[in-house]
Amino acid sequence: MPVEEKTDQREADEKVVEIELERLRSFTNHPFKVQADSQMIELQDSIRKYGILNPLIVRPRPEGVYEIISGHRRKFAAEKLGYRKVPVIIRAMKDDEAVVSMVDSNLQRERISPSEKAFAYKMKYDAIKRKTGRRKCGQVDHHSGKKTLEVIGEEGGDSPKQVQRYIKITELIPELLEKVDDGSMGFTPAVQISYLKKKEQEEMLEAMDFAQCTPSLSQAIRIKKLSAEGKLTVEGMEDILSEIKQKDIDWVVFKNEQLHRFFPASYTSEQMRREILEILKLWMKNNWDK
Repeated sequence: MPVEEKTDQREADEKVVEIELERLRSFTNHPFKVQADSQMIELQDSIRKYGILNPLIVRPRPEGVYEIISGHRRKFAAEKLGYRKVPVIIRAMKDDEAVVSMVDSNLQRERISPSEKAFAYKMKYDAIKRKTGRRKCGQVDHHSGKKTLEVIGEEGGDSPKQVQRYIKITELIPELLEKVDDGSMGFTPAVQISYLKKKEQEEMLEAMDFAQCTPSLSQAIRIKKLSAEGKLTVEGMEDILSEIKQKDIDWVVFKNEQLHRFFPASYTSEQMRREILEILKLWMKNNWDK
């Protein structure tokens, strides 16, 4: 069976044409990562066997090139397979209309990281706000009467409140956002931490490294409260994070200096954690199979 992304809706009078890959450009500030993962391998295999079944959607730019609205992964796969041209549908779109279309066509992907969804929701929210104007920023248009967050949530499968939370975590510094993506920091505590000033977030990283943990929701709420009161310090964050969480009482804890005997000095705590889990999985498999 061919593996394809969400089928793009084609209007009756639209034609499919072939365009050279060198004339295609990624969408400006495209929030979705294009990665050479297992899904990409499947997509490449599908294109190798069946070709590109769904044409890319692009819009013309004044410089004589075309900006991709939908199909970044198909373009990447085709490039790796040595394609010189790909089938596309050309649509004239205004900037905000293009943002909404780009986000909607990518949100249906099977795997999306929290940061990808967060920046996609923010781009769409800002685009809709610009389209409807400041006076109507809570509505999409006068026909629907629905709030912007409501509509985005319906189309993305989240509640309006959850959409708001996703948009909020775009205020996290990249290092903290990466911890949300890799699962080492919970989404809900991350929302609370996103209220901290940038400098405080950087200090939060130091405190997390000191305590060798990420905050629970209750800890994150306390840290946010101290920040709002102007009383937050690195030492205060370290004290809060160093408290034993109820669920951690039975945990086995290793210090970094103990683990660095077995790992390269350049390894971060997260890299060591992942490596240890992989080793344990392998050990369990080898021993259970006997």
